[in-house]
Amino acid sequence: MNIKNGRSAPVNIVVLDGYTLNPGDLSWQELERLGDLTVYDRTPEELIYERAKDAEVLLTNKTPLRENVLTKLEKLKYISVTATGYDIVDIKYACDNNILVTNIPTYGTASVAQAVFALLLEMCNNVQKHNDLVKGGAWSESLDWCFWKYPLMELANKKMGIIGFGRIGQQTAKVANALGMEVLAYDRFKLENLPIDFKYVELDQLFAQADVISLHCPLTPENTGIINKDTIAQMKRNVILINTSRGKLVVENDLYEALSTGRIAGACLDVLAVEPPSQDNPLLKAKNCIITPHISWATKEARARIMALTIENLKAYLDNKPINRVKLS
Repeated sequence: MNIKNGRSAPVNIVVLDGYTLNPGDLSWQELERLGDLTVYDRTPEELIYERAKDAEVLLTNKTPLRENVLTKLEKLKYISVTATGYDIVDIKYACDNNILVTNIPTYGTASVAQAVFALLLEMCNNVQKHNDLVKGGAWSESLDWCFWKYPLMELANKKMGIIGFGRIGQQTAKVANALGMEVLAYDRFKLENLPIDFKYVELDQLFAQADVISLHCPLTPENTGIINKDTIAQMKRNVILINTSRGKLVVENDLYEALSTGRIAGACLDVLAVEPPSQDNPLLKAKNCIITPHISWATKEARARIMALTIENLKAYLDNKPINRVKLS
C-alpha cells in the first residue's frame, strides 16, 4: 500500500494515450511504484469519462480534456501533460477548480533540431531519390562515373531565418552555424549574451532575406497562419520552408499554391494543421514538399526524458511541492 503524506490508499493513475510515448521500448515500472496505474494506448473522446472517472491523476499527451469532461471528473486533482504544449487541456477550468496541471518544459531540443536538418539536407541533396535511382540500376547503366538527376544545393553562406528563438530555435542556430550558415532570428522576447552567432531581425526582414525559414514558435492566436500568401509574397523564390512546430502556423492552401506555382522552392513539414491528415489535404500532393508524420520529437532518447520528467512531476505532486506547473498566462 502506498501511504504518502497521510494517504491511506494508493493514488489512482490513468494514462489516457500512452502508446506514442511508450510503444514498448520504455518502461512504466517507475510510475507503477507511485500508485495504481492503468495505461491505455489510445482513448477516443467518447471513452474519456469512463476511463478517467476514478482517477486522481491523469496523464495525457493529445487526448483532450475540456470543460465538458473535466466538470464530471470529481476525483481528479492532477493532470500531467506528457508534452510541452498543453492546449489540449482547458487550463482556465483546471485553475478555477484547483486541478493542478503540469507539462514537460524541455525534452526534445536536440531531437527536433536534428530533424530540422534531416529534412533540410534531404531537400538539398535528394538522398532518397538518388538512392532509389541507384538501386533501380541507373548508376550501373550510367555512361559517367557519377550522375545526378535532381538539384544539389550547398548550405554554406546561405541565410537561415528562425522564427521563435527559444531552446529549439537556438539549437537549430548552432547547427546552422556549424554548416556555415548565417542565422537571422525573430522572437518577441530578445535574449542577450547567447553563445551563438546570429542577429535579431524583424519579421519582414527575415522573410525578405532568408534562404531557409524554420518555424520554432508555439501556436498562439497572434501567430496562427503566420505563413500565408502575404508573407510568402515577401520571401525569396528559392526559399525552403521548414515546420517542425505546429501545423496551424501555416495556411496550407496558400503554401500549396506557392509550391505549385514555384513561388517558393520547397517545404519540409513534420506537422500539419489536422493530424492525422485527411487524404484530400493538398500538401500531400504538392511538389517539392517533404512531409513526415510528426516524429521530430520522438527519438527514444527524447521520449525517455519525457518519461523521467513525468515521474519527477508526479513525485513532486505527491510531496505537495509541484514543479513545472502550468498557469493561466
